[in-house]
Amino acid sequence: MAKKKYYAVAVGRTCGIFTDWPAAEAQVKGFPGARYMSFASEEEARAWLDDPTYRKGDVEKKRPPAGPAVQPQPEGILVYTDGGCLNNPGPGGYGIIIEHDGERHELSGGFRLTTNNRMEMMAAIIALEELQGSRQRIHLYSDSSYLVNGIEKGWAKKWRNNGWSKSDGRAALNSDLWRKLLALLEGLMVEFHWVKGHAGHEQNERCDRLAVAMARQRNLPVDEQYELLAEKGVSGDQGTF
Repeated sequence: MAKKKYYAVAVGRTCGIFTDWPAAEAQVKGFPGARYMSFASEEEARAWLDDPTYRKGDVEKKRPPAGPAVQPQPEGILVYTDGGCLNNPGPGGYGIIIEHDGERHELSGGFRLTTNNRMEMMAAIIALEELQGSRQRIHLYSDSSYLVNGIEKGWAKKWRNNGWSKSDGRAALNSDLWRKLLALLEGLMVEFHWVKGHAGHEQNERCDRLAVAMARQRNLPVDEQYELLAEKGVSGDQGTF
């Protein structure tokens, strides 16, 4: 029989002593700056909680195995978004997580016929509509380089200034959504951050599940602008530059 261990959590969602690793892991996994160790006795665990410092060799010998290092989260409102569709173009959905002051809010929606890029953009638009009037800095995380680069590299503003035409003279696609997004950004302090999709990022994976679940729903509403363009022969993934 394996020897019983005691897990002391000094910095985490809930601090204290836990007698099984899954319960302790739930308090520290993904928590910025988490501090925790395992001990053979409850007395040792309580003594460490009084002075939770690591001595040389402690992390390797006593600290439970952890996943990849978690970068400290920036201050402000954290927004995670993802979107996609089935058989692009096809039924699509988006998922959103908003985290602020220890609270977490999830949103999702979808359309009967759309594209991956439109759903990535729609996720950001819906999230920022929820946050209109906020005076705090907003950090929006997405795995869509189309969305993140369109804003952070100034492409969308250039397309708008050029009458929604790109440098090669072709029309900038999804201009209806870019208009909405740029208008929303005028009243907010937002930084866009790219994250790698399907790489174990907790919030990104959750947003993906929300998006997929919505795309599989029946009787989804119409993405009117996309279907109008599709009738005119514009189809496929509207995301090439």
